[in-house]
Amino acid sequence: MANVTETKPVKSEQTRALIVETALRLFRERGYEATTMRAIAKEAGVSVGNAYYYFGSKEELIQAYYDELQEEHVKACRAVLARERDFAPRLLGVLKARVDTMVPYHQFAGKFFKFAAEPTSPLNPFSAESGPARSAAVAIYREVVDGSTLKIDPEFRQELPELLWLYSMGIVLYWVHDSSPGCRKTYLLIERTVPLVNRMVTMSRLPGFKSVTRELVSVIRDVRA
Repeated sequence: MANVTETKPVKSEQTRALIVETALRLFRERGYEATTMRAIAKEAGVSVGNAYYYFGSKEELIQAYYDELQEEHVKACRAVLARERDFAPRLLGVLKARVDTMVPYHQFAGKFFKFAAEPTSPLNPFSAESGPARSAAVAIYREVVDGSTLKIDPEFRQELPELLWLYSMGIVLYWVHDSSPGCRKTYLLIERTVPLVNRMVTMSRLPGFKSVTRELVSVIRDVRA
């Protein structure tokens, strides 16, 4: 009985993973809009009812993709976050790891972007449905900040991780449209902009910039409210 009980969750996870893998392949081959849950179930070798048991819609499949991609990113960041203490190398390593984990999905991302960019879509990274993946992403940048030797205003420090996530979303947007071999230009963009971000963040503690930083924090909190 114990073996049967232990096997069921494993098989369940395998089926779930198979459905996600099949869906992503079909999204790449046929496009997101043209791919139906019925087609995904058929290709995965499961019943339509079984597919809907794990995922209520195609949107839920994309959320699973977001979650898996985020988990891959977290794993890829571990080495640099354990090794580096200075803010700039930590940020550089995390952003490069982000691109490293996304590269295999580059072709799919270009086709999928128009749906994710729709403001009312649950696939939008700013949507309520994307909240868990977004929170996990912001948490990585909080780790970048909190584990560093960075000395800045406490209120600005509190808001910085979300600002860094927004910066990373700009990198992702550029990556989607990057046609250079191996997304070389995206890596170059990261390498050239991280020192600028580091400089601006470091300057925030200087007397002449403190009022600007506090105003920025006020704007962020007012917009979020």
